Amino acid sequence: MLALVGLTFGVAFGSAVVPLISIEMFVLGLCVRWPDVSFWIVGLAVAVGQVLGKLLYFYAARGDIHLPKFLHRKPSDKPSKLSRWFGPGTRLHRWGDWIHVKCKAHPNWMAGTHGVSALVGVPPFMATSVLAGLAGMSTTMFVATGLVGRFARFSFLAASPAVVMAWF
Repeated sequence: MLALVGLTFGVAFGSAVVPLISIEMFVLGLCVRWPDVSFWIVGLAVAVGQVLGKLLYFYAARGDIHLPKFLHRKPSDKPSKLSRWFGPGTRLHRWGDWIHVKCKAHPNWMAGTHGVSALVGVPPFMATSVLAGLAGMSTTMFVATGLVGRFARFSFLAASPAVVMAWF
């Protein structure tokens, strides 16, 4: 039992860092194969693993973690083709500046969006983790909203195979 919880935590952490790993499929497979594993323990292990993994993105967006050189963009002499749409002086750029100022003034406004994202998955949890770091959201608020939302989401997902089997 403890090995399954540790494996679930590891896969959840890995899926938070590498988005190509599907934690939803892992949880469903785990709960179908071993139905005696408690759904709330699976939900808790996944929630903790996911939030710890997303903390890396959160801290990188805040500037607390410095990314390796190969992940930095190389400066370019010529403007990109998208600069006429998103470059300085455009309407989208001014709108982005306004959002940035408002988020810095009220960093916990992001809490609702991050909590909904943790629960439902829309907008993507990875994107809201980065945006929460850029907005200057507190680490406590980030962890609390992420844990509550992820725990509810994955506890429900872990319980769903047993509920479906009870109907048949």
